Amino acid sequence: MLHVDLPSRAQMERLLRARQAGSVSIYVPTTPITAQVEATRIDFRNAVDEAIAQLRDADFDKRQVTALDGHLRDVMEDDQLWEYQAHSLAVLATAERAITFRLANRVTRAVEVSDRFHLKPLFRALTFPQAALVLALAAGSVRLVEVSPDLPAEAIRIPDLPKDAASAVGKSSIKDRAPVGRIQGSEGEKTRLTQYARAVSRAIAPAVGLTDVPLILATTEPMASIYRGVEAAPSLVAQDIDGSPEQMSDAQLASAARSVLDNIYAQQLADVRALFMTRRAAGRGSTDLAQVARAATMGAVDTVLVDMDATLPGYVDEETGAISLEGVDDAHDYGVGDEIARRTYLNGGRVLSVRADDIPDGKPVAAIFRFAF
Repeated sequence: MLHVDLPSRAQMERLLRARQAGSVSIYVPTTPITAQVEATRIDFRNAVDEAIAQLRDADFDKRQVTALDGHLRDVMEDDQLWEYQAHSLAVLATAERAITFRLANRVTRAVEVSDRFHLKPLFRALTFPQAALVLALAAGSVRLVEVSPDLPAEAIRIPDLPKDAASAVGKSSIKDRAPVGRIQGSEGEKTRLTQYARAVSRAIAPAVGLTDVPLILATTEPMASIYRGVEAAPSLVAQDIDGSPEQMSDAQLASAARSVLDNIYAQQLADVRALFMTRRAAGRGSTDLAQVARAATMGAVDTVLVDMDATLPGYVDEETGAISLEGVDDAHDYGVGDEIARRTYLNGGRVLSVRADDIPDGKPVAAIFRFAF
């Protein structure tokens, strides 16, 4: 099982607004396999040494460096944290504290020191949150399972949810013989399954309506087609989890759901790329780093794709958005792509932290503007 924790929007905004010289951001790949965790722990120790060396080379206050080093060493010695890991660990530290996030996605190892945190890898976890509701539906049982990035999958208690198809229609069996003149046989069974599907849809509607995560159906035919004929929730996705859900645990359903989510995210990304091409043709999109930085500063970016792995050390002017790139990364500059993402997010735009191959023109950023810019 993956042990994951992600920042809320309020936490993310606090991290994005934070300013303090000597802020350290460390990202290291980890493993959920406890027996193999020592190697990643050593890698983190080396990353801490690199960060401290950068601070000392920049002649930071020795007391602050010592305090920050102590917080990072505390993380290193936290046996419980290292025993329960996912695929990556993010550690954001200052002289006052160290914050950790365990991430389900694998990020590139990074050690960044600046006056602000390096957050593009953390944006990656928020771009594809791996959250869903799974409706495990069979004639003999039904349950709604919540799939979360930071908690084990768990069935949600739903008031008025039928126990099974027979109880939903007040019968001992949906194959009961009908009285003379009433529908029976396969036609009667289909009618009762449809009634059951409607009862399930009504029961789960409040839970489905409270969230905007995808609703994934786990069932077999003919139940799949019957349910889709009565469910109007826009969050119901096209792809099902195949196989009898009665033979699958909540954890197995969650694993299958994540494969469906990967396909959903891939399609969403393809849609954003297509929209970018359309908007660029109308003067409302660009991959030019300087233009995107100015637009992000002015609040003109609706959506930005940023290369989660590219490092572009430099600065972005607070007022004009003019960029200056530095040849060498040090303890003072910050990632220009990271800063573009920060300004876009704080101005209400959408940030998608993606792989290099997902960005048009092979550039580190691609932005869709709110208006011609």
